[in-house]
Amino acid sequence: MLKLPYVLIATAMTAFFWGIYGIVLRNGTKWMNLKEDTFQGEIGVSLRAFVGVGLAYFLIAVLVPVALLNRKRETGYWSFSGTMMSLFAGAVGALGALGVTLALAFKAQPIIVMPIVFGGAPVVNTLLTSYLNKSFNQIKPLFLLGMLMVALGMVGVFLNRPVPNMGKAKESADKVQVAQTESEADQAAAPEVKTKEKQGTQNWLAIGMSIALAVVCWGAYGPFLHIGQSQMGGSRLRPFCCVGIAYFIIAVMMPIVFLESTAMHQSSGYTGWGMIGSILAGVCGAMGALGIILAFTFGGKPIFVMPLVFGFAPVINTVGSIIESGKFDNLNALFAGSLILGILGAVTVLLNAPKAGHGKPAAAPTPPQEPTKAPGSPSSSDPYPSGNTDNTPKS
Repeated sequence: MLKLPYVLIATAMTAFFWGIYGIVLRNGTKWMNLKEDTFQGEIGVSLRAFVGVGLAYFLIAVLVPVALLNRKRETGYWSFSGTMMSLFAGAVGALGALGVTLALAFKAQPIIVMPIVFGGAPVVNTLLTSYLNKSFNQIKPLFLLGMLMVALGMVGVFLNRPVPNMGKAKESADKVQVAQTESEADQAAAPEVKTKEKQGTQNWLAIGMSIALAVVCWGAYGPFLHIGQSQMGGSRLRPFCCVGIAYFIIAVMMPIVFLESTAMHQSSGYTGWGMIGSILAGVCGAMGALGIILAFTFGGKPIFVMPLVFGFAPVINTVGSIIESGKFDNLNALFAGSLILGILGAVTVLLNAPKAGHGKPAAAPTPPQEPTKAPGSPSSSDPYPSGNTDNTPKS
C-alpha cells in the first residue's frame, strides 16, 4: 500500500544525504596525504578515500543490520534470489560511486560530471523499470515531460551556480603564478609539461567511460534493489545488509589489493582527517541507500522515487556548496528559475508515474518450508495440492 507522505520523507532523506555526499567526500579526499603531485598519486588518494566510504558502508549497512536482526524479528526472510539481487544492486551502486570517483580523479570538473550523471541516471532507471515491469505502454507524455524538466532544471542549477567573487581573483593570480613559473623553468622541463598536457587530453576517453559507468550503474541501482527487497518479503534490513557487503568487497577489499599490488602505495597515504572525512561521506551514502529502501517499503516505486532523488540531490549539493563557501551574494535569476523548473518537473514525475503493470503488485513469495505430517498419515510427495492456499493438508 502506498503511503505517500512516508515515501516523500524517505525520498527527501536520500536526496539530502546523497546531495551532501560529494561535498563531504571532496573534503575527505583533500585531507588525505598526497606525497607526490602526480596523476598516479591523485588516483591513489581517490582510491584511499573510496576505502573510507566502503568502511562506513560496512559499519552502517552490515554490522548494524546484523545486530538488529539477531535481537528482534523483522518482517521478511532470507532467500537466495533476493540475496543475489540485493548483492547485485549493491555492486552496481558501488561501481557507480567508483565511476564518479575516477572521473574526478581524471581531472574532470564536477560541474561537468554531476549534471551528466544526475541527468542520465533517471533515464536509465525509467527505461529499465519499464522494461522489467513491461509497462512501456503506460508511460505518459507528461511523465516524460516531467523527467525532461527535472534534467534541464538540474543542469541549469549547476551551470548557473553562484561563483564566489574571490574565485576570479584567485584564478587570475594562479594564472600569473603559472606564467611566471613557466618562464623561469628551463628548457629541460618543457618535454615533461607537454607530456602531462598530452596525458590530460588522452584521459577524456577515461573520463567518458567513468561517467558512463556511473550513469548506467546508478540508474540500475533502484530497480534491482526493489526486486531484491520484494523477493525477501519486503524486508528492510536484509537487502540493506547485502548492499553493505557488496560495498565492502568493491570499495574496501578491491582498492586495498590494487593499491598494495601497484606502485601507488608509495605516492599516497592515509591520514586521520582524510579517513574521517571519507567515512563520513560513506555514512551519507549509506543513509541515502537506507532512505531508498524505506521509500520502497512504504509503497514507492523506482520509476518515480529515483527521478525525485536524482532531481533534488544536485540541488542540495549546490545549496550545500554555497553554504560551505559562505557566498550568498551571487545568486541569479537563472539559478532560481532552474531550481523552480526542477521542482515542478519532480512534481510532474510524481503525479504521472506509471502504475503497476497489472493493477495489484504481485504478492511476495512465501519462504520455503518443510511440510509437516500428522502422525500415522500416509507419505506423499505433494501434501499441499494445487489450489490449497491456506497451507492446510486436505483430508
